[in-house]
Amino acid sequence: MLNKALPIAILLATILQLQGCSTTATTVAAGSGATVVASDQRTVGTFIDDQIIELNISDAIYQDQELNDKTHINIISFNFIVLITGEAPTKELKSRIEKIVMSQPKMRRVHNMVTLAAPSSILTRTSDTALTARIKAAMLGADNFDAHKIKVVTENGSTYLMGLVTREQGTVAVTITQGISGVQKIIKLFEYID
Repeated sequence: MLNKALPIAILLATILQLQGCSTTATTVAAGSGATVVASDQRTVGTFIDDQIIELNISDAIYQDQELNDKTHINIISFNFIVLITGEAPTKELKSRIEKIVMSQPKMRRVHNMVTLAAPSSILTRTSDTALTARIKAAMLGADNFDAHKIKVVTENGSTYLMGLVTREQGTVAVTITQGISGVQKIIKLFEYID
């Protein structure tokens, strides 16, 4: 049992670190009993469950040879709300992806934003990553704004904003995002706490 748990813990800690949650990753990797999740509104348990949901769905898509070969899919889970972005060439493949997502426990809602198209190019994906980084940098540089409460995802120039926020925080996040060159569309998927 320990042989299976250790690689999963290491993988989870690595993923958390790569997603910019270094405080959480350090806490989880160190194995302490601390329940600090930076300034994220989610509990540690919810944060970890979201990561597990993402891993399980991604693995299921990877295991389906046709989906793995013919689609480009990103899975983001935030507070048990799953956002699916990317491209699938047919409605059947898009539906199959959604069925995989819907089979996961604990989910509260699914936003299937997969477009019917051939998988995007590496250049487009790199551009999306750079755009997300510029948005996050602008949020981090904003006065009196906690950028860690906002999850930013960009797919083909469309930017998705997720998080547990007040209406004011959501408005500020949208305003900051609107000011970034290259953003073609903003989709708000916030859960409001006020």
